[in-house]
Amino acid sequence: MIPRFRVLAVLVGGLAAGALPVLATRVLAEDSREAARAEAAAPSDPAAVAIADRVMAALGGRRRWDALRGLRWTFGVAVDDTVRSTRRHSWDKWTGWDRIERQDSGGRRIVVVVNVNDGTGRAWVNGRAAEGDSLRQLLELGKSLWINDAYWLLMPYKLRDPGVTLEDAGEAVVDGAPCDKIALSFARVGQTPGDHYWVYVRRRDDRVVKWDMVLQGNQPPPRSYTWEDWEEAGGLWFATAHRDGRRNVSTRDIEVAAEIPAAEFVAP
Repeated sequence: MIPRFRVLAVLVGGLAAGALPVLATRVLAEDSREAARAEAAAPSDPAAVAIADRVMAALGGRRRWDALRGLRWTFGVAVDDTVRSTRRHSWDKWTGWDRIERQDSGGRRIVVVVNVNDGTGRAWVNGRAAEGDSLRQLLELGKSLWINDAYWLLMPYKLRDPGVTLEDAGEAVVDGAPCDKIALSFARVGQTPGDHYWVYVRRRDDRVVKWDMVLQGNQPPPRSYTWEDWEEAGGLWFATAHRDGRRNVSTRDIEVAAEIPAAEFVAP
């Protein structure tokens, strides 16, 4: 049997299995109690916390982020000019419901509506409701896709999430610009708590410009992706491109939603 996240790597990137890092949850509701215990056991470095707070302020501020109701965006992967996969999300941040629309490798239209907090939901394949094992598998995949795609979009907003341990990793220069570097680790939270990230924050504007990652089960050296082509939506800032040589992981067509109609979560 192929491990589930190895399969997901193919679906996410449309590439050879494992070609694109698949990011695990960075603390959903069911992890909150364990996250609080982990955070108490492994407190973050105050210097790194101060950097993370500067990042949040530059993104638009904690108050505006907390007030956000919902987001729509398109996640995609391209190699050179060839798009390998794409899918559209509509996420209600307050309720946890996410609608994912995509085409599978056979050209079928897949719609999954999943509550990312508890895994419940519904799904359709070419307009027909999925049931039984098919529904269960689609909901599991839908939640994993949201976990992956949302972290590529929202990581800078989640630096201070419960269970995230931050450390000051010194200084670096990226494309000639001085940066602060912070290390992220996760104690007993999420699906892969062995993941490690290093985030580079440009000092002149407190903007994330790059991250390195060594995901659970992998060995150094880390893989690096840029955070670039920043755009503003609803007073908040989002990177729309993450490049690693020929590969671009895009998070584009971002819409900030004051309200997401309930109808988006009940029908294909």
